[in-house]
Amino acid sequence: MPTARHGDVSLFYDREGDGDPVVFVGDTGYGAWQWGWQHGAVAGPYESLVTELRGTGRSDAPPGPYSVPDLAGDLDAILADAGVGGAHVVGAGLGGMVALEAARSSSPSASRIRSLVLVGSAATGDGIDLGSLYADPSDEDGLRGSLDPALSATFFREQAGAVERILAWRAAEDAERAAWEAQAAAVDAFDASDWLVEVTQPTLVLHGTADAVWPAERGRELAEDLPRGEFVGVEGAGHLAHVEHSRVVNDHLLGFLDRVTDDDG
Repeated sequence: MPTARHGDVSLFYDREGDGDPVVFVGDTGYGAWQWGWQHGAVAGPYESLVTELRGTGRSDAPPGPYSVPDLAGDLDAILADAGVGGAHVVGAGLGGMVALEAARSSSPSASRIRSLVLVGSAATGDGIDLGSLYADPSDEDGLRGSLDPALSATFFREQAGAVERILAWRAAEDAERAAWEAQAAAVDAFDASDWLVEVTQPTLVLHGTADAVWPAERGRELAEDLPRGEFVGVEGAGHLAHVEHSRVVNDHLLGFLDRVTDDDG
């Protein structure tokens, strides 16, 4: 399993498939499990490269707080280690902020990024309270309760088996409290309001319309403020829209990637 280094921090990533690279950057505290539904969909027509944020899973967890520029530097180190240029970057929540930071024209990684897909993210962390999404990975009841604001009641009712699998994955891969707090600090301090004009890559913003933590209006505003932004609401989905409505999200993701690839060709 490949690792990259950014300074003293070792960063895990995995890759599969052929074709143009699609790089996944995760949300606060969640392990690589969160991309299981997208990884299989893109690996084949594209190369899927799944990263783990510092503090999560098999990546190092240095003392915090972290910043979005720190995490964008991690992403750049992974892209360089993997020999990736012209990547399509998919980021959820905090990962979306990292993708924005990495794609801005003044970033050293901007030339490596062709397009962005941002899921349940925002241009600023102001007013976003992530506390309800955290639970200690060893606390099964806490993990279950912290899924309430992330997934809709319909998903819990109709996908009980998937919920149990998610709980097992979270126990194995999610961040411990100190690392989660370090990542959450990056969200809280982030504000791209003054420089979104620097993100000139085509960008698809996907957002659950029932997201109780990162309000959908924040995603809509983000898309409107980006030079080449496009907003799509995922009807009835909570914060983890790419998990509970994976088919809908994957259809939009693959359609967007196909359009961007065709335009570049």
